[in-house]
Amino acid sequence: MLAYYSVAARQEFWTEHWGGHSVEELLAVARRSPLTGLITRALPADGVILEAGCGLGQYVLLLREQGWRVAGVDWSVEALAACRRVAPAPLAAMELRSLAIRDASLAAYVSLGVVEHDADGPDAILAEARRVLAPGGVLVVSVPYVNGARRLGALWIRRRSRALARSGGEFYQYAFSRAELTATLARHGFVARSVDPYDPARLLRQALRRILPGRSKRARPGRALSLGTTLAPEPTPTLPAFDRRDRPLVRVARALLYTEPALRLLGHMLLVVARKA
Repeated sequence: MLAYYSVAARQEFWTEHWGGHSVEELLAVARRSPLTGLITRALPADGVILEAGCGLGQYVLLLREQGWRVAGVDWSVEALAACRRVAPAPLAAMELRSLAIRDASLAAYVSLGVVEHDADGPDAILAEARRVLAPGGVLVVSVPYVNGARRLGALWIRRRSRALARSGGEFYQYAFSRAELTATLARHGFVARSVDPYDPARLLRQALRRILPGRSKRARPGRALSLGTTLAPEPTPTLPAFDRRDRPLVRVARALLYTEPALRLLGHMLLVVARKA
């Protein structure tokens, strides 16, 4: 695993973080994101689904619109309240290591870009996920991906993390390889069924913002979520270097980015679908 140091992802961090975005904004992104198809194809038709660490609740609302029985939990009360102001939904403030949910009561457990933020590793959260899932229940988890680019830069990333830690930086998140994530899930009795990288344009967007900061700011509405969160308030995935009038070029770029080699090299996040054995 690669460890990243920056701002500690405590409760107040997420409250401030989600306060910079709107439910409507992230719901619009979710409606057109390729990630949504990966999630919906994995979910069972019946039973209660929990999104653990739902933030502003865009996926709770979207999946409920599509007929699933979904509830959301998060430790940011302010984010949950913002979601409730947009639409009624079953939401609760909970700690993911200790859910106030009965054993074996869920058909599916979805957690997107959350488990990597525990400095002790994802084990406590995954153990609790196993407890609340029914036998054969579906687990959908995404984490930052140690892709080809990060493998090449692993030595620099580790050196920079140590330097940040020495200068007062705090743990922010881990990134995982495919093997590391599937082995972690196996320790907790989950059998991986599919492993998919996604958001291959993220690294290119970050590079573009450094090279052409003026243009990249105009290309994205709102503030970027630059520290590894699941959904950024920008069209996902596109390349902001292309003008909207160049849509054929955008379609070609998108197709190329979603080839298997490009996903393995540049995919920002890794989504695993598993079942409770």
